[in-house]
Amino acid sequence: MNQQGNAIRDMLMAGALLTVIALLGVGVVAYTYQGTLDRIEDNRRLALLKELQAVVPADRYDNAPERDTIAIPGSARLGTGGTATAYRARLEDEPVAVILPVVASDGYAGPIHLLVGIYTDGTLAGVRVTAHQETPGLGDGIETRRGDWIFQFADRSLENPEPEHWALRRNGGEFDQLTGATVTSRAVVKAVRNALLYFQEHQETLFAHTATLDEAAAQAVAEDDEGEDENGDSGNNGD
Repeated sequence: MNQQGNAIRDMLMAGALLTVIALLGVGVVAYTYQGTLDRIEDNRRLALLKELQAVVPADRYDNAPERDTIAIPGSARLGTGGTATAYRARLEDEPVAVILPVVASDGYAGPIHLLVGIYTDGTLAGVRVTAHQETPGLGDGIETRRGDWIFQFADRSLENPEPEHWALRRNGGEFDQLTGATVTSRAVVKAVRNALLYFQEHQETLFAHTATLDEAAAQAVAEDDEGEDENGDSGNNGD
């Protein structure tokens, strides 16, 4: 009987020990996982900040664009199929530039993802490629590490050049093309111009202190209606 009792006790102790070890293991894994997540998130934030600063120089603003964001609905102009995030740069709370996410869907090997920075006066601060599948040695010349092709967009606007010259030189435009990558070059030029058109259409709401572009648009309509009501009341009081 004692032998049987000892055996049961030993089994219970072994089970308890295994449970403690398992719990400790789970705790270590959870702690490591959480720490890894934090590091991954920090690395993502730093990578995003580096990309934003490459598009709009950090000495032009004093806010944190990676946190001053606005959600914009899917747009044919921007090539975005769903809600995307735009980043705002401000100096002493005054708008300086917006950085728009843009997708050139007609790249040679697939979509080309861009960040397009536009100052409040409608000139381009800069353009950078964030993802693509273009041909190595040809289409990948859109990357800054492969060449300076993408820098030619800086300081351009819808008026510089004129609309008919927003094209590659071979098509009568003012933009150089990448050798052997005409389709890629043309897709990026078109996407950048579309970003400028989008900015022109939505400039007033892109810098609104709201979380989404839809909220900003609704706020603008409400303010317009309020202004019309006030003008109407003033007219009535003068009769």
